[in-house]
Amino acid sequence: MMRLCISLWLIFPLLALASKDLEQASPSGSDTVFGVRPPGSTPEIFAPGIVNTQTNREIEGMFGSSMNSFYFIRRPNGTSSQSNSLMVIEYEENAWRESVVKKGVSEPSISPDGRTIYLKTRFIARTSEGWSAPNLLGAPFDDLDIMRISASSNGTYYFDTFTPKLDAPLRYSRLIDGVYEQPRSLGEQFARGSYNAHPFVAPDESYIIFDSRRNDGFGSSDLYISFRSTDGTWGPAINLGEKINTPAAENYASISPDGRFLVFDRREVSDSGAPAVDIYWVGAEVIEALRNSH
Repeated sequence: MMRLCISLWLIFPLLALASKDLEQASPSGSDTVFGVRPPGSTPEIFAPGIVNTQTNREIEGMFGSSMNSFYFIRRPNGTSSQSNSLMVIEYEENAWRESVVKKGVSEPSISPDGRTIYLKTRFIARTSEGWSAPNLLGAPFDDLDIMRISASSNGTYYFDTFTPKLDAPLRYSRLIDGVYEQPRSLGEQFARGSYNAHPFVAPDESYIIFDSRRNDGFGSSDLYISFRSTDGTWGPAINLGEKINTPAAENYASISPDGRFLVFDRREVSDSGAPAVDIYWVGAEVIEALRNSH
């Protein structure tokens, strides 16, 4: 799905993975996902003590191409973003194993086939020996201040752009004859309010979820969804509702590869005034409910 064809002898040295086993018992029974009990229609903190911890700040979580791996950004409390690490926790044989994929990065988004992780205007590719070093996406993305890029199964990129006024719309770029076209706006419904950011597009491009600050929201940034019609046009941006959105900031949405769960960040302000962040998950039935009601 990438236009860059890289021979093995051109791939940068593989990223070192520092791994450790997490000593925590998983719940018994067959009704578990990633070794933990799944949520219902009310959002819950994802894998507390395993992914979400007390001594670190965890953000921007997403399942890998299977339900047995989970990627996220972690940094120790009280440190700057330069301390970020892209982490993966894999669940195998009733145990969790944690590894560092890449240090000093943020805004990850994984391709539908699980073979590429996008990191703003760069990407790392899965090889037979691990993950490659970061490579540039190339034109026409190099000069854009992209925060998060999300790829569909056919290789179309959907992305945001940071500006000082937080007024840039979401845009997309199709892969045509091996070359990405100049980015195009998704439409005015993706430019209302401010901070239209961090898109997640369904692999089949049937919907896109993003966060935005709007007058009809519940507080800070809320999660919105737009459904794609059969004629290719995008519908209005719909707030995901009060079960998902709160006076806190909700952002960085993704959907698990089996389509069952919505994963997102919720950023509440702690007593100290510092932003406290947890990665939440909830049953994805809200998506079909909104699709059917609009």
